[in-house]
Amino acid sequence: MSLKADRASLAFSFKGGMLPMTVMELTSADPERIREQLAGKLSQSPAFFQHTPVVLSVERLEEPHLALERICAVCRAHKLLPVAVRGGTDPVKQSAWALGLGWFPPQEVRGRSLESVPASEAEVADVPVAPVDSPTAESPRPMGRIYRGTVRSGQQVSAQEGDLVVIGAVNAGAEVLAAGSVHVYGALRGRALAGIHGNAAAGIYCRELHAELLSVAGNYKRLEDIDPRLLGAAVEVHLSDDQLAIAALD
Repeated sequence: MSLKADRASLAFSFKGGMLPMTVMELTSADPERIREQLAGKLSQSPAFFQHTPVVLSVERLEEPHLALERICAVCRAHKLLPVAVRGGTDPVKQSAWALGLGWFPPQEVRGRSLESVPASEAEVADVPVAPVDSPTAESPRPMGRIYRGTVRSGQQVSAQEGDLVVIGAVNAGAEVLAAGSVHVYGALRGRALAGIHGNAAAGIYCRELHAELLSVAGNYKRLEDIDPRLLGAAVEVHLSDDQLAIAALD
């Protein structure tokens, strides 16, 4: 049997990927308190609660046994879809599996995601890009990434270390990610995620803002949450008091 025939008979294949995922960090295990806060959030931002997948982080909870099933039911009642749990004791892990959820170890011991397949040498070059936090003399400078050209719909470009610089546009349906900051020297119409490993000092910079989603260290805004006066403008995006702040560049 030929290799081509073998591939044709496959029903699926596994591929490493990095998808934008909202983490719901629980500081209370009381389902009623969670319900009340979700109801308030729903009234403020109904567009967010449209079957959004979330990871429930229980790393800040001390309860060895929590009503995970009730918490998941509260989330689903508000159109959030729990897909996994992060952290917790072994009983929490077992409860997650019993409910058909995935489980991730605490963030500080979790391994890095698989790297994206690199693009061709004609489009991408690995170069030292100055990170947001200046390293000490003893620290090696993280290798950033420069991507030349348009990032097309359905395409993902990432920099697992340092900053990502896109010399071109990011089309709708495309995704750019970086451990450090994301710089787009063109129109940003797709999704941009900076500080993907938790670097809260990272930022997003673009020449023309039309982004579907902006995220810095897990905090994000969708297009409908962005001030319409900033659309089409050159902007910078950074964290301020754990909230995403967007400001026009002069």
